[in-house]
Amino acid sequence: MIKIHANFNEVCGRIKPMHAVNNMPTVPTDWGYDLFGKLRDAHVPYARLHDTGGYFGGAHYVDIPNVFPCFDADENDPNSYDFAFTDALLSEMCANGIKPYYRLGVSIENHQYIKPYHIFPPKDYEKWARICEHIILHYNEGWANGFKMGIEYWEIWNEPDNQPAVKDNVMWKGSMEDYFRLYEVTSTHLKKKFPHLKIGGYGSCGFYAINSVDVSSIANSSSRTEYFIEFFVKFVEYVRDRKLPLDFFSWHSYAGIKDMVEFAEFPRKALDEAGYTSCEIHLNEWNPSFHLRGTAEDAVNVLANMIAMQNAPVDMLMYYDSNVMSPYCGLFNPINHGVFNTYYSFYIFGQLYTLGEQIECCSDNDGIYAIAARGEQSAALAIVNRTGENQEISLNLDGLSGYSAKTYAVDENNLFAETNEDLSILCMPPNSIKFIKFENF
Repeated sequence: MIKIHANFNEVCGRIKPMHAVNNMPTVPTDWGYDLFGKLRDAHVPYARLHDTGGYFGGAHYVDIPNVFPCFDADENDPNSYDFAFTDALLSEMCANGIKPYYRLGVSIENHQYIKPYHIFPPKDYEKWARICEHIILHYNEGWANGFKMGIEYWEIWNEPDNQPAVKDNVMWKGSMEDYFRLYEVTSTHLKKKFPHLKIGGYGSCGFYAINSVDVSSIANSSSRTEYFIEFFVKFVEYVRDRKLPLDFFSWHSYAGIKDMVEFAEFPRKALDEAGYTSCEIHLNEWNPSFHLRGTAEDAVNVLANMIAMQNAPVDMLMYYDSNVMSPYCGLFNPINHGVFNTYYSFYIFGQLYTLGEQIECCSDNDGIYAIAARGEQSAALAIVNRTGENQEISLNLDGLSGYSAKTYAVDENNLFAETNEDLSILCMPPNSIKFIKFENF
């Protein structure tokens, strides 16, 4: 018998935004499907805009070369910009309560060996920074018939460490020093113009080399993992020595859950030692089991990772990817645009997130993940069985009395189906989730 103890009298923090995503399900949204609404219902707080619209940025979305097609044009002239498709996308996001997290840069070019297009360093860093400034002005201050969206996070490039090997050089054709200089120019300029916004980067490929993770079968599957570490260490030294703005640092991982938790310690420690103790840490690309898309096992892995990282030194997770046409999208079925099991991992965590306060909760088995939260009038408990076996769970719930409860199951046979169960002992099959909502306590 596995025991879970939750003390609803003991608040241990806030539920963090561990259920943010990359991208949105369908672009455009006029196909008769309401997958934007599904993310709204899951209370997804942010969507990072990288690879938006697919490889090469879908030609018209988000990326600097898409929004500002002719680099030699006047960056002060609204007519030099093409905001049309990005306006439509971001407006729809905001209408559904999902905040854009804007990556300033370009999308990945996986087939750059045929011909690279946009992954070169800008030929004029200062002008590139001014172009970024005008994009912010458009979306936050109404410039060029724009908006006042209040977009908070502005990320400078993505995976500039995804090089220097020629065959794998899919994100940055410049040197390490070229990126450092671009970050210096852009972050300094943007922070001067918009001191209230959060400026950061750089979407690190990750820290696999810390514990020699085998990356041969996962994304970012590069033998250059030691270079990723070297790049990060030198980047931190560079921003520290020049006292550059760094409101958040972003990194990526497609490894397993325990590895991700271990990786999270590394950038936090390094940034603290460099004096960036208030710098947020964002794991803004992750996916522990994209090869299991559409399965209950994938849903279990995803929610278990959210729970584990809630207690790790990470301020936000952003799953890659919620674009229904992406092979990395475990939320939505690309054929019928229905939901997979994994969608309910986001829905469940969204319920916890809206409650707000994290409650002390623990399991006596490391294959059983549990998290609890409470709000003013209700509370909830989520349990994940990753043991690979049937399990009986005994619940010890302190701080609740006279409550009513509803229990929901996500597994191979249930998509968030309400069950009638005795809470004294919960029976959980392999690769299953139970979500319990408490009212009137």
